[in-house]
Amino acid sequence: MADRFDPRTTDRLRAGSFDAQQGVGASAATDAGLRSYMLSIYNYMTSGILLTGVVALLFAQSGMAAQIMFGPGLMKYLIIFSPLAIVFAMSFGMDKFSTAALQAMFWGFALLMGLSMSTVFLVYTGESVALAFFSTAAAFAGLSLFGYTTKKDLTGWGSFLIMGLVGLIVASLLNIFLKSSVMGLVISYAAVLIFAGLTAYDTQRLKSTYAYVAGTDMMGKVVIMGALSLYLNFINMFQALLSIMGSRD
Repeated sequence: MADRFDPRTTDRLRAGSFDAQQGVGASAATDAGLRSYMLSIYNYMTSGILLTGVVALLFAQSGMAAQIMFGPGLMKYLIIFSPLAIVFAMSFGMDKFSTAALQAMFWGFALLMGLSMSTVFLVYTGESVALAFFSTAAAFAGLSLFGYTTKKDLTGWGSFLIMGLVGLIVASLLNIFLKSSVMGLVISYAAVLIFAGLTAYDTQRLKSTYAYVAGTDMMGKVVIMGALSLYLNFINMFQALLSIMGSRD
């Protein structure tokens, strides 16, 4: 009871209260920074998807898409493989490129993807495209929210999902020659599962990365590369769902 009136005890209490307030303030600042960081990633990803969609629709409606993508010539292969080349350049050259250069490459990638994906408006009905898009958006939002909020460590999913992705690519290449509709359907279902898992995994990975890049020059680059990862998950999931539920013109 005597300690209650001991000045040293009062000082200790005040110091403890000050430290606690500092801790709360630091935690609040971290949470605000994390939200801003994740919001920047989602803004870039969403803007990239919007740009891709607008370009795809306009290119399909112009009539040029049918001539180029379904006609003779090398232009269609340039359109198809250019986005892949940009992805590799961004992934392996991330440390060499500036943030502004990565931003320009991201927008160029989204634009070229729009040209490439214009064929979906020529092959599938508008209702099918809309249904697949909104189904993907709903699934992506739920999976990303799960990855952001779950306390479960999803790190172990990484190697399994990457192996699944490699297997998916090999199977897709084989089916170019086999032209099996059954195998194509199996590949589509597998793609939905793999990119659904990658959406949750990448969201948690990006959230964890914030602690290492906050306040550094790398954060801008990580935001762009994170947006690219989530963009690819969304687009691949959309294409897989479209091939499963889409009605052809």
